[in-house]
Amino acid sequence: MLEFNQITTVFIAVALLTLGNFFIKKFGILKRFCIPAPVVGGLIFAALATILKATDTLEIVLDTSLQSLFMITFFTTIGLGASFKLIKLGGKLLVIYWIACGFLALMQNIIGVSLASLFGLHPLIGMMAGAVSMEGGHGSAAAFGETLEGLGISSAMTIGAAAATCGLVAGGLIGGPIVKYLITKHDLKPSEDAEVASYEENDSPITSESFLFQVFIITFCMAVGTYLGTLFSEATGFVLPGYVGAMFTAVIVRNVLDKVNPNSIHMKSIDLIGDVTLGIFLSMALMSIKLWEIADLALPLFAIVFVQVLFIVVFGIFVLFRILGKNYDAAVMVAGFAGHGLGATPNAMANMSAVVNRYGPSRKAFLIVPIVGAFLIDVFAIPIVITTINLFK
Repeated sequence: MLEFNQITTVFIAVALLTLGNFFIKKFGILKRFCIPAPVVGGLIFAALATILKATDTLEIVLDTSLQSLFMITFFTTIGLGASFKLIKLGGKLLVIYWIACGFLALMQNIIGVSLASLFGLHPLIGMMAGAVSMEGGHGSAAAFGETLEGLGISSAMTIGAAAATCGLVAGGLIGGPIVKYLITKHDLKPSEDAEVASYEENDSPITSESFLFQVFIITFCMAVGTYLGTLFSEATGFVLPGYVGAMFTAVIVRNVLDKVNPNSIHMKSIDLIGDVTLGIFLSMALMSIKLWEIADLALPLFAIVFVQVLFIVVFGIFVLFRILGKNYDAAVMVAGFAGHGLGATPNAMANMSAVVNRYGPSRKAFLIVPIVGAFLIDVFAIPIVITTINLFK
């Protein structure tokens, strides 16, 4: 047995993150499907650890006690990016798209729970292949997986990571073909007079003083949010992941500061902190998963993900496209919907970029999809997931 302390574990996570970035630059297929660097590096380590254990060569034990710190920091930065000014710019289409994402989260959990029960598995295992890993992606899968493992659902994080990886690949594969079908069938063209107002952000350069102030805001939201989340759970008995309170506190702080001093939030610094903490958090989560624990679940897991993909294709083509206006912007948004509905917001942006590079621009899609995919989706998805957990725990 080889044990690593928390500092060495963080170093390994950073090393794997760096390795993942190297492989993505080296192999185009990884970049094309928007596979995150921590997923690449983390899964390589997890596979190696599995081989070593399976051959009775060595068992690796990691101290991931700092994982929660990075996780909460990342989700706090997501909350600080949720300005209500951005939401107003999207108008009615943003609300329609947002509600559709909420409906998708509900259906993904219903599909996951139902099929898990059909296979004789615990319903919460099915939920980990539902909205948690589909709309939520690897970050949500790792966060909620940790919560479920605390409730006694073994391998929840591993199942979620596997489902999220399958979703990422599927989301990258189906986005383009769906939109090509819609554009060809309906002879769609970009709208020349579709203008969306630009949103001005504080783009001043990063300094040590401004960066420190952003760290102050983030840690304040984390401290207050986690404390309030603990009080809420103790008062209601309702299971609430540690990052939820911090994220929603950050939303409140962001919009209060927008009223008091719009230049208080420096999104370049916030995004930088979010990117780094997400990378380390996911690396730690994925490198510590135990792949041997889900070998028996491979068939039901892939079956659930297949049905999730089938549902999003049908819903996107026959429902979402129509309610968004049956025009070019709607088709591009369907591509984004497939991307982050099965994987992550970067997947959505990659899908839409591929479409507009070939057929022409869609300003509305590039405003609405990132706003909903990056944060607003959680307003519906998190309550749905938390309710599901408390129904079946």
